[in-house]
Amino acid sequence: MNVKTKTLSVRVKDKHAALLRQMAYEVNQIFNLANEITSKAYSNAGEFGAQVPKWLTAYDVQKQTAGLRKEKGYLIDSASIQEVIAVHGKARKQFKRAKLRWRISGGSKRSLGWIPFKVGFAKWQNGQVKFAGKLFKVWDSYGLSAYKFRAGSFSEDSRGRWYFNVAVDYTAQPTEGVSAVGIDLGLKDIATTSDGEKLAAGRFYRDLESSLGKAQRANKKRRVKAIYAKIKNRRKDALHKFSTAIVNANAAIFVGDVSTSKLIKTKMAKSVLDAGWSMLKTQLEYKAIARSAVFQVVNESYSTQACSCCGALSPNSPKGRAGLRIRVWTCSECGTLHDRDVNASKNILAAGHRRLAVEIPAL
Repeated sequence: MNVKTKTLSVRVKDKHAALLRQMAYEVNQIFNLANEITSKAYSNAGEFGAQVPKWLTAYDVQKQTAGLRKEKGYLIDSASIQEVIAVHGKARKQFKRAKLRWRISGGSKRSLGWIPFKVGFAKWQNGQVKFAGKLFKVWDSYGLSAYKFRAGSFSEDSRGRWYFNVAVDYTAQPTEGVSAVGIDLGLKDIATTSDGEKLAAGRFYRDLESSLGKAQRANKKRRVKAIYAKIKNRRKDALHKFSTAIVNANAAIFVGDVSTSKLIKTKMAKSVLDAGWSMLKTQLEYKAIARSAVFQVVNESYSTQACSCCGALSPNSPKGRAGLRIRVWTCSECGTLHDRDVNASKNILAAGHRRLAVEIPAL
């Protein structure tokens, strides 16, 4: 049995927003208290000080804050208080800092709401999520009653909408695909496969750029946030549909190692960021892992210029930025007519096969 873990995210109905904001305010207070305790201990100041700077662990802070829920009359449970302190401790350890940024509860720089919970402290009951003795109605698009909840959180987005995010176990079914595919990432088409399938550029940002500019000039902050969210959701939806179809149909997936970080320094920056290459590669990778498929990013050097039939570097093949205008070309060696991106994806597929041949030990 191939049991894996994934995170489900569903939107909480707006009528619970006020209650969740109050809980998030309590989380901020706890996080900031933990920040104060650890920073004072390390800086050797006040009642928390010592003779030498002391690095407090999350457990140390949890002991000092025992009974805080009852003392303050918090809505969130003690387990969530401990989890906030644990997350604070992990972040301090990761960034090697005794003091982190304060969580802000009001004003223009307000921290987005976040309420963590441990395993067993959020449950599905009568078609609702039960947490801290309260029931929350959600837009259940996953059939949550079929899952046993693990740890998770409630989180707020930039528009003030709340989401219930929870890790669950599930049995992964291996992909039914038996073939392999190479994928070339580009701008005219976001992705082109070695089978000739293309994901056309969605112009997710550019189609709304004019509306976004008007909202920004009018200082309509809510409208700006709504447009950014729409851009993000449209991009994510298109990439999810494409990546799911690819993983369902193939047992091995190879993607070219095109560099987003280099291209965003050029005049193509908007188009590069709008394409969402990193998001697509991330989706392909975790979906391939879940379905027991092979996923690898391979060196795509000369994949556009080399003929996928004979391997020759034809003098009339697309080269450099000037070659971006060339969409179709004919190999001067073997006479094969190539679609620029399909040819590149076929070369990427061949590179993937070569890598697998090297990595698989002889029997």
